[in-house]
Amino acid sequence: MSAGWGGRRVVVAGAGVSGTPAARVLLELGAGVTVVDRAENAATAELAAAGAALAIGADSPPPGTELVVTSPGWRPDAPLLVAAAATGIEVIGEVELAWRLRGPSPAPWLALTGTNGKTTTVRMLESILRAAGHRAVATGNVGLPVVEAVRAGYEVLAVELSSFQLHWSPSLRPAAGAILNLAPDHVDWHGSYEEYARAKERIWAGPDTVAVGNADDSDVAARLAKAPGPQVSFTLSPPGDSRFGVCDGMLVDGDTELASAADVRPPGPHNVANALAAAALARAYEVPPEAVSAGLAAFVPDRHRNERVAEVGGVAYVDDSKATNPHAAAASLAAYRPVIWVAGGLLKGAPVDELVAAVADRLAGAVLLGADRAPLRAAIARHAPDLPVVEVSRTDDGAMSEVVRAAAALARPGDTVLLAPAAASMDMFRDYRARGEAFVAAVRALERV
Repeated sequence: MSAGWGGRRVVVAGAGVSGTPAARVLLELGAGVTVVDRAENAATAELAAAGAALAIGADSPPPGTELVVTSPGWRPDAPLLVAAAATGIEVIGEVELAWRLRGPSPAPWLALTGTNGKTTTVRMLESILRAAGHRAVATGNVGLPVVEAVRAGYEVLAVELSSFQLHWSPSLRPAAGAILNLAPDHVDWHGSYEEYARAKERIWAGPDTVAVGNADDSDVAARLAKAPGPQVSFTLSPPGDSRFGVCDGMLVDGDTELASAADVRPPGPHNVANALAAAALARAYEVPPEAVSAGLAAFVPDRHRNERVAEVGGVAYVDDSKATNPHAAAASLAAYRPVIWVAGGLLKGAPVDELVAAVADRLAGAVLLGADRAPLRAAIARHAPDLPVVEVSRTDDGAMSEVVRAAAALARPGDTVLLAPAAASMDMFRDYRARGEAFVAAVRALERV
């Protein structure tokens, strides 16, 4: 595996979640590694101690650089990456590096991407593969870094890929690849929605890659029809022209029953679609139907993804803090009725009119928080003018307690108070997890009253 890397001069851009393991592996393989980051930190110090050179704040690669491995968060217009490209130095990402580090008999990759649902789906896939007896791991944009996964001897890899990672992965050719859904996201990074979608399509680039796509998403379906490899689609309806679907409450592969849709967790139509995508990828690897059923039954969802927190006074409280954009919030809201909707945060310019119009009839009230409350309030006024709405303007640590108390006051027995913000969290919280934990803590406090 080390052949061709000894002595190569490689720049690793960014010493974060993907850059640090990439640098470590390259050092182990004998490459001359220079790490570039915006500032010195604990990770750069550790890499320097391991033998890497540091070029903090560098805007161009050191002379003699043969390859740049960039972290996915670095935009293509970053000065270092622009300078590298201008001098003919190849720029790749950690996922592409991992692909090139595979041995002579590599583990197949079952990969997936999409605007929403990636982590839930890759965890479902991992559970299904393990239920079939395979030594498998979820990797990529979740869990174990891919460069470490390819060197760990796994039998098969379940790989979650972001649009950033796919952008920097020109030679990636998984055994099977799925696109779950597409909606405008990360347009500021890619430059346009079309470039974002084209990055996602790279998961289908191989002529032998089984291309799996969502027939219920018109954009995905149109792009799937152009995929160069075998095409497989899934739908929440009876299969019809698709191979995978839902018939009489069962997930099916053609005429073969796989699992009960009622057993899919977290609940909601979008997660049934995620389960179908995971099943399609697993079946492309010839996993038997009973392993699909067993794997989905054994699957434990990650936190803050449609997580039922408690029932207080006949009202259910659900934490879907991971619904960080309107597309994800729409999917979450579709699982419940009637809903007291807790929403708001950083919309980053995302439009919300279509979302509010689509879910207005499911809402019994709304509590708005965060920096971008105004667009949500305006959309509600247009599409649900009689809906009770409470705005919480405070941004301190106690804000979520006020939010939950306001939601409880609006709710009636049988309602669901749903945190599905449709927005990022960094205006008030460290990340979506911290926002979710604040919601959970506030609900627990409500239980004790």
